[in-house]
Formats: sequence, structure tokens, C-alpha cells
Amino acid sequence: MNTTVGIGVLGAGTVGGTLIRRLVSDHAAIEAKTGLDLEVRRVAVRSLDKERNFEVGPGVLTDNPQDVVADPSVGLIVEMMGGRDPAGDLVLAALDSGKPVVTANKELVAARGHELIAAAERTGVPLLFEAAVGGGIPIIRPLSETLAGEQIARVMGIVNGTTNFILTKMAEEGESYETALAEAQSLGYAEPDPTADVSGADAAAKAAILASLAFGTWVGLDDVYHEGIESLSALDMQFADQLGYRIKLLGVAEHSLAGVSARVHPVMLPIDHPLAAIRGATNAIFIEGPSIDELLFAGPGAGGEPTATAVLGDVIDAAREILAEAQVAPRIRFSPGALLDFGEVETKWYMRLEVADEPGVLAGIAGAFGDAGVSIKSVWQEGQGDEATLLIVTHRAPEAQQRAAVAALRDLPTVRSVASVIRVESPEA
Repeated sequence: MNTTVGIGVLGAGTVGGTLIRRLVSDHAAIEAKTGLDLEVRRVAVRSLDKERNFEVGPGVLTDNPQDVVADPSVGLIVEMMGGRDPAGDLVLAALDSGKPVVTANKELVAARGHELIAAAERTGVPLLFEAAVGGGIPIIRPLSETLAGEQIARVMGIVNGTTNFILTKMAEEGESYETALAEAQSLGYAEPDPTADVSGADAAAKAAILASLAFGTWVGLDDVYHEGIESLSALDMQFADQLGYRIKLLGVAEHSLAGVSARVHPVMLPIDHPLAAIRGATNAIFIEGPSIDELLFAGPGAGGEPTATAVLGDVIDAAREILAEAQVAPRIRFSPGALLDFGEVETKWYMRLEVADEPGVLAGIAGAFGDAGVSIKSVWQEGQGDEATLLIVTHRAPEAQQRAAVAALRDLPTVRSVASVIRVESPEA
């Protein structure tokens, strides 16, 4: 029985290079364990002259990715280029030609996943992307297979290791955002341009994928509201700790009778919530459902080795399906469903206000909340005189009404500044 599968890899950066090195150096061990002879036959790179951390035979490297997709000796494509273009068209071409594809490209899956999954279903080949969300954390298979019959209510995740490292440093060591970010960059957790991470854009792509798989309704990248951590301060961390919370950047996907919603933003989590204990660059995904109650998946969410491990698992899975010569049914189907506008989602807010310490301040603030239809849960005052600060936590209200309250507060002459607004996660209203 022939057990050989030719592998073509698009991109040989950190993760791609690690994958190729393992396919070559661990070839015998993989074959002994799985019975599969996985041969790296073509690799597309940007530069043919760059030194690599792997060795392949002559003629394997090419600077034309089309060569990899079109090569008849390649039966399985691994896309590690990143970005939407040209990766998307290359993946589509591979699927249309009947070649399975494995990818770790979260942006591509979030933006064009519905189209690519439809192409895979059309030709009956697998499109696998376990590494696109949690790196080394197995989450795509559990959502699309193990939990396919569960009516999942909510998924919340710390899905960006860079931001979690920064927030951990700010909370535990009192570092400023700028200092923590510089440390993350020096350790290689953050890119020289960290915008995608700290703005929440990276987490938004992952939240779109999680929401789509959890609820069976496709949620595109543009459907996910996101904001980042750039405006958070060590003072926010201090006050959160006093109130019994930890601040995390979360991707949140929810299903209700009104529809599906997905969003990314900082959240104040009760200190006893499982996600509140996730430190450093670790990622974690928390799933709630009526039958499973609560599940937590945690582990390294980034880096060459953990991510390459998840990709390699998909490669082995896809190779087995090739050799079985069976038509592959999609792991999950998507049906039309309503997407809930973020302004309609009920949220609970913490606000830090710099105010004048004079009579009538609270009355004016209460009036602004009342006019917006938002109820105040609690108020604390820190400091006096020019240093007077109010910490306010609201009850749940539609996001649009919370924003209207903040806009009204900014217009009050007794409110010098709405210094911070952070959404709060807690079981009570």
C-alpha cells in the first residue's frame, strides 16, 4: 500500500520553517507512529538566497508559489504565507484542483473562510486550520467535531499572547503600558510594529472564526467589533484589583434569540473567573453550554514550535484522508443566521471619571445616566479636591445606551475627564 504524500509548503518563515524542519528531521519518527511517508517536495520562499533552519533537496525551493500549487507531485498544500493576498487565491486554486489545504492563516480564514470552505466541500477535500486561533491549543476540532451537537451559548478567549503578557506586567508589577510593550518586544512576544496585536485586530480575526464554528452561522472579520489595550493604564489595573477584578483583552462570541455577536475589547473579569488566572503569553478559551457547563482550553498560543505542532497534526489528518481516497464531508456546515449589531448587545461598564469635588456633581452624573436609560450599580470616590476620582460600575444595558451615557458625561462641566471605560464581566445584572 502506498503511504507517500507529497507536501508543498507556501511560506517558510518562523512557523513554516519549523514545520519543514520537523517534517524532514522527524520523518522516520512520524512514519513509525502514523504509517505516513510525508515528503516535502516543493517550498515557496521570498528569497532563494536566505539561510534556512532546515535542509531540503535541490529544486525544492522556488520563489514562485504557483509552482508549488501546480506541481503534480504535490498532493497536499500547507499555506504559511499569512495575509489575505495572494494566499487566498493560491488556497482557492489548490482546493479547486482537488488538493487538500492546511493553513494557520487566521486573517485569511476570518475574511474568506466561507468561500474557501465552500470550495473544499465542492471538491470533497479537507481544509484544515487548527493553528489559526489558538496556536498549539486544540480548539478547532473540539468546536467543529466534539461539540458539534452542543448548543453553545458563549465563547470567551484570551487569544493574543502579546496583549496578555503586557496586561500581566501592568497588573502584577505596576508597569506602564509603554514599558510593558517594550519588554514584550525585547522578548520577541511583540513585533516591531505591534499594531495588529495591541489594537485587537489579531484577536478579532480569531473571534470571528470561533463564533462561526461555535454557532454554525458565518461571522466575517468585518462583523467583529474590536478595540485594543492602548488606552489602559496601571491605575486602571490598581482600581480593578481593589474592586476584585483582573483586566484581560477578550474575544467574546455569544448566541441569543436575537442573533449572534462577536467582539474584542478589554474586560474586567472577577478575580475567581478561570480566565482571570491566565498569565503571561499564555492563551485560553472558555466555552459555556447547557450540557457541558464550562470548558477551559489553555496553553501556548503562539511561537514556532507550538503552532507548527498544530499544523503538523492537520497535515497528518489530511494525509490520512488523501490515502483513504474518500470524499470528505465538511466538519461543520453554516446556515443563515442573524448577526446582532454590537449596539444592541447588553454590556456592563466600569468608568473612571475625573470630577470637580463640589455639591451637585453626583446629581448631574446620575441624570446623564438616567437620560440614557442606564442604571448605576455602584459608585466609589477616590481622593478629594482637584484629585477627586469617581469609579462607577453600571448595570447591564444596551451598548448604544452605555455609549450615550458616556457622551453625556463628557459634556458635563463638572466632569473634567472620562479617563477610562472598560466593560465588566459578572454573572449579576
